[in-house]
Amino acid sequence: MRRALGLAIAAFVAVTISGSAFAQDQIIRVGSLLTDAAAQPTGPATIIVREGKIAEIRIGPDSAPNAAAEVIDLSDKTVMPGLIDLHVHLTGDPGGDFWKETTEPAEWGVVVGAKNALVTAKAGFTTVREAGSSQYSAFSLRRGTADGVIPGPRIIAAGPPLAIVGGHGDVSGFTEDVNALLTSGYACTGAVQCAEKVRKASRAGADIIKITATGGVLSQQGRGLEAQFTDEEMRSIATTAHSLGLKVMAHAHGARGIEAASRAGIDTIEHGTFADEAALKVMKANGTAMVPTLMAFKGVSEGLGKGIYTPVVEEKIRMTLNTIGKAVASAKRLGVPIVFGTDAGVFDHGRNAEELQLMVDAGLTRREALASATTSAAKALDMENEIGRIAVGYSADLIAFDGNPLDDVRVLEKIDWVMVRGRIID
Repeated sequence: MRRALGLAIAAFVAVTISGSAFAQDQIIRVGSLLTDAAAQPTGPATIIVREGKIAEIRIGPDSAPNAAAEVIDLSDKTVMPGLIDLHVHLTGDPGGDFWKETTEPAEWGVVVGAKNALVTAKAGFTTVREAGSSQYSAFSLRRGTADGVIPGPRIIAAGPPLAIVGGHGDVSGFTEDVNALLTSGYACTGAVQCAEKVRKASRAGADIIKITATGGVLSQQGRGLEAQFTDEEMRSIATTAHSLGLKVMAHAHGARGIEAASRAGIDTIEHGTFADEAALKVMKANGTAMVPTLMAFKGVSEGLGKGIYTPVVEEKIRMTLNTIGKAVASAKRLGVPIVFGTDAGVFDHGRNAEELQLMVDAGLTRREALASATTSAAKALDMENEIGRIAVGYSADLIAFDGNPLDDVRVLEKIDWVMVRGRIID
């Protein structure tokens, strides 16, 4: 009885919170409007938001105020589409001893994730791809932000990543009996078993499949950063995922691992640290996009020598430092799609927008960097008709700030106002 009453109250609260946002139209008065990364900012404009979507855009001062509507005055601000980060870990924070995996329950991830979802949204990111967490924490956060119970961005959730047994993404560093207790159940060996894990993830509710195609920097393994899955295993994962309507994102550092993942049909390469020309040409030929996560490298480098990382991890971090940004410049030259992702959680959440300047430093124009976090990222999610620009019928995902990001992308590091799906994030 008590449980039923609790569920009923929770449902009532969820409906009340989510429904109240759409009680009336919202009229947003804008000083400067940037509808699309490919466009130029226009002068005063008015955006009409109805039921969480953009219903009308009027160029020029608001000449027909509606007394029944909520008026939001941003007439001294620039307004553009909310930013999209394709690689975050909302349920984790940087640093901390790796052994805490043995002491913290999976449910704690929801608490941490709720905190970070709000921080991320207030930083201007209205859609994120959650790139690996316990399935229940990620999926609970996804539902919470969708229903308006938790303030935060739209979440595209992977749940636990697929890994080889004993590889990056699988539990390691403990005694075998502890490893067995902590495993997510998504490590696999062989093409058949890996296909089974994809189907398991689909059944659990994953929006995308995440795999750790190569070794990783932050795992407690000194086994290099090259390929860990076999070619056959990765082809099986990609084929199975695509048959279920799911894309695959692959953590990948080493060049040959990147090349193999791209050839197997993986949709996006996360990090791409040591991608050489051969690997990038395969990515180009297969339409594989790169998600550089330059902030991840900046973030971990800030922790070197402070006792945050174990010696084996520090050694791997130092291996990457001279390569940061080089693959981005080469990818641009060869025409490989580059889309925005940060690996937030490796560094402090809320600093996501610092990635934009790092991308510019690596060779992208400011407009290209802006597109990577809006229209290009939306296309990578197959959501280009819903998010990534300000247009009639699109989700009301809006941010306001001072300045023009086409002159200086760093203005996006300080966001003054955010709306996600028609809900103002306070």
